[in-house]
Amino acid sequence: MTNQHEKHFQNHSYINLTTFRKTGAAVATPVWFVEMDGRLYVFTGAQTGKAKRIRANGKAHIAPSDARGKPLGAFLPARARLVEEDTLKARADELYRQKYGFARFVLTLLNRLRRNTGDSVLLEFTFDE
Repeated sequence: MTNQHEKHFQNHSYINLTTFRKTGAAVATPVWFVEMDGRLYVFTGAQTGKAKRIRANGKAHIAPSDARGKPLGAFLPARARLVEEDTLKARADELYRQKYGFARFVLTLLNRLRRNTGDSVLLEFTFDE
């Protein structure tokens, strides 16, 4: 991620993550994120729609947003992948704890009680230059 991209997301707690169905239809979701080594990372349930769409098509558009997903800046095209490396997952988890604190624990617990989204997966986003 270039310095321009880092500044684009700096001081934001949410991003509007737009992923794409096989039909090409866009689906926008507000999510928490962390930045690490020039990339953005998002934890989500393994069986969520966004994880399924990333598996099928790694294309995404991302913009800083409010908690409801209202964009607060321009959308940037990105490529996404599911992270397999345990060390990278652990680093991202620690950054999530630092950024979101106890609220992350509570939200994760509530989401698991509300719906069965499966184990957590880590999504990594790199930006097209």
